[in-house]
Amino acid sequence: MKYALLMFTNPEDARALSREDLDRIGRKHENLRNDLTATGELLNGAGLVLPDQTTLLRLENGDTVVTRQGPFAAEAAEHVTAYYVVECVDAERAREIGVQLLDDHVLAVEIRAIHDSTGM
Repeated sequence: MKYALLMFTNPEDARALSREDLDRIGRKHENLRNDLTATGELLNGAGLVLPDQTTLLRLENGDTVVTRQGPFAAEAAEHVTAYYVVECVDAERAREIGVQLLDDHVLAVEIRAIHDSTGM
């Protein structure tokens, strides 16, 4: 089964990270990526820019409206900061991987099963 592991952080906290913090976080994710690659579970993953650098598209009265004022939930204190896409045996294993993503930087990890339609 494929799962998306969505990592949430507070953008203000992310901006305040020191070089030492960024290096520590980078090493942690490099180790996890290496482990998941070795087991064949890692399909994809990436960090995302902060919400104030995003583009939002909406459909309003049949017209596409483009905004550059941040995310859909601009008032939210937590935003998706990165993601992993994994393929593993079950939801329990996806949770085991998700737990490894939590720290003082990642406030929450949402795990969603992926409905894969690539074979259709």
